[in-house]
Formats: sequence, structure tokens, C-alpha cells
Amino acid sequence: MAMSVDDASEVKRRWVFYIPGFDPNPPRRYRELYRSEGARQAEISRYALNVSARTGEGFGWDVHAKIEGVPVHARMDVLVWHDLVQASMGQSIAATYWQLLRTAWTYIASGTMRRLIWLRKGPIVAAFYPILVLLAQLALAMALGSVLAGIAATVVGWGLSGVAWVLGVAALPGAAIALWALGWAVFAVTVFLALRFFQRWDGKLFAWYLMHDFAFAAGHNGAYPPELEERIGQFADQVARAMASSADEVLIVGHSSGAQLAVSVVADLLRSGRVPANGPELSLLTLGQAIPMVSFLPKAARLRRDLRDLAVNDRIAWVDVSAPGDGCSFALCDPVAVTGVAPEGARWPLVISAAFSKTLAPERWRALKRRYYRLHFQYLCAFDEPESFDYFRITAGPRTLGARYADRKPSQNRIDVPASRFTDIAA
Repeated sequence: MAMSVDDASEVKRRWVFYIPGFDPNPPRRYRELYRSEGARQAEISRYALNVSARTGEGFGWDVHAKIEGVPVHARMDVLVWHDLVQASMGQSIAATYWQLLRTAWTYIASGTMRRLIWLRKGPIVAAFYPILVLLAQLALAMALGSVLAGIAATVVGWGLSGVAWVLGVAALPGAAIALWALGWAVFAVTVFLALRFFQRWDGKLFAWYLMHDFAFAAGHNGAYPPELEERIGQFADQVARAMASSADEVLIVGHSSGAQLAVSVVADLLRSGRVPANGPELSLLTLGQAIPMVSFLPKAARLRRDLRDLAVNDRIAWVDVSAPGDGCSFALCDPVAVTGVAPEGARWPLVISAAFSKTLAPERWRALKRRYYRLHFQYLCAFDEPESFDYFRITAGPRTLGARYADRKPSQNRIDVPASRFTDIAA
């Protein structure tokens, strides 16, 4: 039986921290997405929700809502790491292709790729997609370079032959070497310019973007790079300040690659004793996660420890939402269980489905089902027929995450079979 607001922990003030995925864009897009999609969801579900910009330190916005008859104020803060993403994407063409080789080797040689395929093929297709596209682009660039080099050598060769004929000699000295050098120069310039074109016009294919995304995850064999580890510490400090506030609930939302960062932030807070017993409720919501892409790697011992620690912690509520229609996530895979680190008595996360094929109107589902990148952001958008998942009720509604899902059972299609070869955890 569904809980009423009176039965649950009522929330009138909520502090939400949103951690984006691997996104080089500034966080303003998330406020506009929340504003537009929130208005649409409010109209569909018949509640009031107003978004206003906020100035000052950091980036975020305020939400004033009246949902289920209760007025709620939510402060939304984006925990930014887009600068680190931008720095990792600022690679030369040669460096990107080196990343391709290194990343493929990391996943294949460690046996991780084979084990990931056991879980979900969609994310693996997404992983191979940029590799295949970049190799195809390289082949196309080389083919074009070969054609233009041949044309240039032929045309110049005719010219040199004409000059030699005028001078009455069989051939000009060094002509063969000059033609060889010219051909290679035209080839190299053509290949570079073609690949530069593909790189700059990647907004439709997302191949170069995805290559950088997977390379970033695999760059340290699953360990967080030092600059990201430092940023996670800063995130934890920001959330700790919220835990000392008068908020009724502090909610951390991690989307896509931000899911594992959210897990580590919450784990660090709990280990450091910065979750006061009489403070706000601490909740964790992970959306469209691809945690196994990192937790299955050899040196992801820190992340595996964080997953294990959260699985049995009674100071939090952790709900993991995904959808089989999202080919970029490990849909309905329990990230703790499939990583092989679920301890005895594990209670988190609660794995549920956003069920895009049921919660989106048929015409919208048909329009979106092949737009894989857009679907990966559907969790942050409005649903035509929301069932158990409504992002705006969760972030601006009157119940804590734990209370909202207290009676909910995990998805029947949840995958919880241990599949990772590496299960060691950090000390």
C-alpha cells in the first residue's frame, strides 16, 4: 500500500546535489532542462513547480513546489567537474587514437570486456561504437589522402616531364624523390584535415566524445585520477556543509558517469563521520549508471570498497533507476552485486526500472527509441505516464527518498549475479 505524506518523513526543505556525467558543457544546461521539463511534468501531473535562478557561490537554482498538497523548497546545486572533462578531451588527433588503442587493450586484455558482455550488450555496443567509427574515419581519411596524393603526384609529374622535355633531358635530377615527398606530404595533410573535420563536427555522431569518455574511465585502470579524487573530496565537503544545515533531506543525484562519483562522495562522508545522527536524512539517487564499466577494472579497489560499504549502511537510502531502453546504461544491474562485493545482509541499492516503453506515450517512445544519447537523459525529463519514478517529485516533493520507496520491491528483472573478475577492495 502506498504511503501517505503523513506516514512518511515529511520534507519542507531539501538540499539537492546533482553530479553530471562525463559532460564538457557548463552546468547551465541542467537548470534549463529542469525548468522546461519540470514545467511539462507539472502540467501532466497537475502540481505546481517554479524554478528561479540563484546567484552566489557555485551554480544552482531554487525550486518552490506544491506537490501532494505540501509546499516544498528545494535548493539545487550542481557539483561541477566539466573543467576536468574539458581538459581530458583536449587531446590531439594522434593522442585520441592512442587512447583508442590503450582503452581497447585495457578492457580486452584484463578480461573485463567479456564479463561486461554477460551483463548487458547495450553499453558494450556503445563502447565499441566510437572505436569502430574512429577507425572507419581513419580509413576514409587515408583513402582520400591516397587518392589526392596520387592525383598531385601525377599532375606534378606531367609538369616535370614537360620541363625535362623542353630541356632535352630524360628526367630532372631528384624528380623521383620530389614526387615521393610530395605524395606523402599531400597524404599526411589530407589525413590530418579530414580527421580534424570529423573531430570538429562530432556533434551528431558523438564518436570522439564517447572515445574520450571511455578513455577517461579506463585511464587509470579503474582508479580515480588524482585531480578527480581531489574533486570528490571537495564535493564531500560541500555536502557535509549541507548536512549541518536545517534541511530535512540532503539528496545526492548522480547521473551516468556521475553515479560512481556520487557513490564515492556518500561513502567518504559516512566513513569520515560527517553524517550527524540528528541531521537531515541523507539519500542517494543514481540514474542511468554504468558503474560496472569502472568497478570491473583491475585498480577500481576504491570504488569497490565504496559500493560494499554503502550496501549495508542504515544511515542512507539508495535508489538506483535505469531502463532497458537506455542502451548507454547497465540497466537493472545491481552495481554492488554484479561487481561481486555485496556483503551479507546487503540492502542497497533498491534497483527499479523507469520503463520508458510504458511511461512514455507511444508516439514519444517511437520518436526517441533510436535517439540513444537523448534517451540517456530521459531520467531528468518529464514522463507522459509516470509510474514509480518522477524526478521532480523526488527532488521537490514532500517525502524523503527512503519514505517514497519504502514499500517498493526491486525490479523483477534485476540482475544481481556476480560477474567481475576483480573483487579486491581498498584497505
